[in-house]
Amino acid sequence: MSIERFSPRDQRTRRSGDWPLRANRWVQLTFAENDPAHFDGDFWSGLMRDCRANAVCISAGGYIAYYPTRIPFHYRSRYLGDTDPFGTVVKSARALDMHVMARVDPHAVHADAAAAHQEWLALDENGAPLEHWSYPGIWLTCPFSPYHREFITDVAREIVRDYDIDAIFANRWQGHGGISYSDHARRGFRDDTGFDLPIRQDDPDDPAWQAFVPWRRRKLSELVGIWDDAVRDIRPHARFIPNVGSLALRDMDRDLIARHYPIFFIDKQGRSGIEAPWSAGRTGKRSRSLFRDRPVGLITSVGPELHHRWKDAVAPPEETKTWIVDGFAQGAFPWFTKFNATISDDRWIAPVVAAFDLHARIEPALAGMAITAEVALLDPTQSERFVSPNASRERFSHEDGFYQALVEARIPFELVADELLSTEELAPFRVLILANAEYLSDDQCAVIRAWVESGGSLVAAYQSSLLDGAGASRSNFGLADVLGVDLIAPSRGPVRNNYIARMGQHRLHTGLAGAKRIIGGTHLMRVSAREGTQVPFRFIPDFPDLPMEEVYPRDAPTDPAVVTRELPSGGRAIYVGFNLGSIFWETLQADHGLLIANALLWGLRDAPMVRIEGPGLVDVAIRKRDGAIAISLVNLTNPMAMRGAIRESLPLPRQRIEARLPAGAGNVTARLLVAERDVEVTVRDGMAVIEVEGIDLLEVVLVSWR
Repeated sequence: MSIERFSPRDQRTRRSGDWPLRANRWVQLTFAENDPAHFDGDFWSGLMRDCRANAVCISAGGYIAYYPTRIPFHYRSRYLGDTDPFGTVVKSARALDMHVMARVDPHAVHADAAAAHQEWLALDENGAPLEHWSYPGIWLTCPFSPYHREFITDVAREIVRDYDIDAIFANRWQGHGGISYSDHARRGFRDDTGFDLPIRQDDPDDPAWQAFVPWRRRKLSELVGIWDDAVRDIRPHARFIPNVGSLALRDMDRDLIARHYPIFFIDKQGRSGIEAPWSAGRTGKRSRSLFRDRPVGLITSVGPELHHRWKDAVAPPEETKTWIVDGFAQGAFPWFTKFNATISDDRWIAPVVAAFDLHARIEPALAGMAITAEVALLDPTQSERFVSPNASRERFSHEDGFYQALVEARIPFELVADELLSTEELAPFRVLILANAEYLSDDQCAVIRAWVESGGSLVAAYQSSLLDGAGASRSNFGLADVLGVDLIAPSRGPVRNNYIARMGQHRLHTGLAGAKRIIGGTHLMRVSAREGTQVPFRFIPDFPDLPMEEVYPRDAPTDPAVVTRELPSGGRAIYVGFNLGSIFWETLQADHGLLIANALLWGLRDAPMVRIEGPGLVDVAIRKRDGAIAISLVNLTNPMAMRGAIRESLPLPRQRIEARLPAGAGNVTARLLVAERDVEVTVRDGMAVIEVEGIDLLEVVLVSWR
């Protein structure tokens, strides 16, 4: 088969550098080595058309080449023969007016390359090459070696020179996950930092590990720049875009990312275990919080995402469809990936086509509308450097609990990255949540304090602001003056059988009529409340949980458990003195979710921008532009909402939506973008009121006015 070559001069006239703004429905096909022997190009061309996809990512090279490469030691598929499956997809996609990205994988090499270029290999601490953990006979590469900096650069140049593509996409490019002790890594680290490479990972007390983390970030970021510059030298509009996980952007140099990443693809392909069905939306929010001006895509696998690695299997259709839809409802455009071009089980096709069709139908109406919210949840990713992976998972349970409570309460919210905390970043929000933001520097506390003084409301729980930006303990909360509390004793726990008692009358008691006390926490802070505060809940002193005859309180409620404060600026502050988020995530006690929702609504002064009433579990997103607001409702109601794969979604019954209108708004109309019909609007007390009958998976209510 002949290869159609393109001259760089022709390519410049036909392509433009703003393609990432238009490429927002992606198909990815990751070839297996034997695919060239039986590749059905017509099937994939038809699927791309049926999906209404406008971009494709297709395997090209790196570990295995799926085109007739001319680079020594660039291993060709042994089934390639005189075919060019990569070129076939490129040609088909361009015929459909799609954007094209070539996938390369530099994480391993075959035995011949390993024997000829041992300097390319990752080594263990004893200097032995690292064989692949899953497939013996191939060898892991070192990201700090000439393999990444020179060989993969040559591969990228060859692909962009010979094929009409817009980008190179690199998978597993950051190394094998551990530390590579190659000569290049050892010398580079010692020359730059003066340290030998650390032996243990994630050791906060090892200065070598503390130096390694930013060094690795800098070196990987430099690598991205080398690759991107090489591609753009040949084809100015094209880019080299390495893959990143849902949290990996924080591991790279921000300035280099800003120059070399016009678009982000987040490799969080599905949920497993007890991940909530809103995890796709959170991934979108988290990624957008790091670079709000860049498009973000969420990669979805058509198979189950489990540690057992059934990569050639198919997930239940409703799970796949819900994951994609919740992702793009929260601002992460859809991308699906299929491993292996052989279709041994086609049950994934219909849900992918349906989800992509939903995106294609609503996207034109939402174009130019920015996602907005009045509530922000501080994302504590910067403190990862202080804790072990196990401790990290525990820390995120605080965020998980608040996230779940906000979804249940249908309160739209955004994430704010703690590393980017600024008054400008907080300016759009009325309420900020610190689920358990222990690590806050003096500067970060000052930012929050200034924002509160301008009228913002703060909800903080447990140990928030108790540690400084370097991880050192403070004698008092860094935000004690804002919260109106002072630390008496640090966290105590785990505590069994703890309760908090209602005190007086307060908005935080809403929904608790008949309950004089509710469950407290398992880890408790002892604080005092300053003058001018209220204490809606106090801890009941400890009493036994066995024998059963002894299970009763001996003493009256004493220490403050929840403290509230009305601020001179008009904002409000709420402090919760126990692990409210993590205990709600663990036990899902309804009173804890209600307490979180009540705190948020009190901070908003009970006047949220959008209020949605009705049964079911719904993930909400709000988009706005002048003269319009769009309310996306993703139906997460299903029998497996908190465990395992979704097998069916239960349609939502009638939902009542109230959306605040600007002063003077008239001629108010509403349209359902998915149902494709207008609905009646009633304007009452400055709110547009809409009733929506029945939602399957998604509905978007577009309210417009003049």
